[in-house]
Amino acid sequence: MINNPKIEYLKEKAAALPLLPGVYLMKNEAGSIIYVGKSKKLKNRVSSYFIDTEHGIKTQRMVSQVRDFDTIICKTEIEALTLENTLIKKHTPKYNINLKDSKSYPYIKITDEPFPKIIMSRERRDDGATYLGPYSGTGIVYDAIETVQKIFKLPTCKRSFPRDIGKERPCIYRQMGRCMAPCTGEISQKEYLRHIDSARHVLSGNIKKTSELLTKEMYAAAEEERFEEAARLRDTLSSLKLLKEKQKVIIDTDSLVDIWAVYTCDFCGVITVLSVRDGALNSKNDFLFPKAELLDDAALVSFMFNYYTTNTVPPKIALAGKIEDEALSLLSDFTATLGKKTEIRIPQRGALRSLCDMALANARERADKHVSDSEKADMTLARLASLCSLEALPERIEAYDISNLGTEHITAGMIVFENGAFKKSDYRRFKITDIDGTDDYASMREAISRRLSHIGDGSPSLGEEPDLILLDGGKGHVNAVREVINSLGYGHIPLFGMVKDDYHKTRELTDGENDIGIAHENSVFVMLYKIQEEVHRYTVTSMHNAKRRDMRRSRLEDIAGIGKIKAKKLLLRFGSIKRIAEMSEQELLLSGLSAPDAHNIAEYFKSDKEILVNDEDNNG
Repeated sequence: MINNPKIEYLKEKAAALPLLPGVYLMKNEAGSIIYVGKSKKLKNRVSSYFIDTEHGIKTQRMVSQVRDFDTIICKTEIEALTLENTLIKKHTPKYNINLKDSKSYPYIKITDEPFPKIIMSRERRDDGATYLGPYSGTGIVYDAIETVQKIFKLPTCKRSFPRDIGKERPCIYRQMGRCMAPCTGEISQKEYLRHIDSARHVLSGNIKKTSELLTKEMYAAAEEERFEEAARLRDTLSSLKLLKEKQKVIIDTDSLVDIWAVYTCDFCGVITVLSVRDGALNSKNDFLFPKAELLDDAALVSFMFNYYTTNTVPPKIALAGKIEDEALSLLSDFTATLGKKTEIRIPQRGALRSLCDMALANARERADKHVSDSEKADMTLARLASLCSLEALPERIEAYDISNLGTEHITAGMIVFENGAFKKSDYRRFKITDIDGTDDYASMREAISRRLSHIGDGSPSLGEEPDLILLDGGKGHVNAVREVINSLGYGHIPLFGMVKDDYHKTRELTDGENDIGIAHENSVFVMLYKIQEEVHRYTVTSMHNAKRRDMRRSRLEDIAGIGKIKAKKLLLRFGSIKRIAEMSEQELLLSGLSAPDAHNIAEYFKSDKEILVNDEDNNG
């Protein structure tokens, strides 16, 4: 039985719950939410955690930390599923699977404008555009975009149509026959959209239907003696045939189906999704969940719910393994709420079964790789712990660095190295404002003091206590910071400085008194070198970004008659200072600016054409 001092209280509280749908929120001693779940019958589900039944290791670990729970009654199980999804995203509980909204995964975006563009995007917005994906990598996306651009002779430039029609001469791609060149004005919007529509079908995996449509158009063009058009369509069909041959046909049907497989072990869980379109494997995505996150049938349904709120639901979904009847029923219900008639199957034989086995094998391989990498990382962390005489394995390491330009833009960067990997979602930047001059020690003290003040406040990143703190610096930095952590009651947290050699590589660690050489500890040396390089990169980048933001803002505000609000509107309208600086007074007037503003801006940049920001920061 799980050792929980309040188990009887929790049992009684759970037994008093109604047999109604709802959401439950498990809390630890500090009152922080560590798990969010939903159930069709709250009483049965919540009670099951606190009775003498067998739980998996991860569930045992979660329940052992529960000291109380709250519940929210819902009208239906679908409503509970929706609320659970929202609360997980809001609170990011430790033991819930990370309900990714796939923003980190690339999409193919077909913009919503008179002459649409096909581009890569890492965000799926409600902007009227068509989004395809997500895909497992940008290489797949760029390859697909390049393919349809070649086949349908779509422009690859950054010109916007019809705005830029006739402004410049066509580029070399028109001469090469690679672009239909809408910039000439010879291509109608209707014809352009027809090409875009064909590209959309191909990117969606419907190559067969596109081929049939283009074949009909080719014959019609030939009958009407439009031989050039017929020849172009013939060449397009040949390219489509080659594209089709590149894809591995795995189902002898025209089915659109997603294959879902789940693999779990004591160390992690993996969800693999195979997307089959037009009988061919269109994409594969693996979603990895660390050892603390609970991945069961209920979590799978929650993840699928989140996945399909931002991705198209196919007519058929196949599951590689058994799933509880309640979870299967809920899966059917929520796909229905999305307005889709989706067939959900657990195939036992045939092509779909083979695909399920393929998905499961991919999930297992991804998990095995993670376990192997984790074991190597654990061995390195164990060696580091031994060298530094640490009492426990440092699962969460935080590293800090200071960067500045004179007395302005002093920045402290914090990176997190957790369970052998960089956890970029937990990175933080501290803008140092209370220090006179350039005092690195004082800056580091301020940053560490502000960071430690958040321990236990429930925030997903800073609320956790680090197992080890590393500073980019030597004995002076360590001794200065030790005063702070001792005064705040965190003197038990191990603290070391990373001392560089003449080649800017970490040669030793210091606790302020003793130096620990790591030059001959290859795995530890490599790990600490990567940590020191990453914290330096992040801190310097953060400092320069802050500097550029300030320079961009102040640059426009130096112009007579331009304040903060007007400067912001100018940047939103024109996109960058570079664009504004390159415009003449007449062009500024034609764009809608007042005569005084147009004159002042033009005069200001006439005397100084230096551009102080980079294009990638224009919208930062």
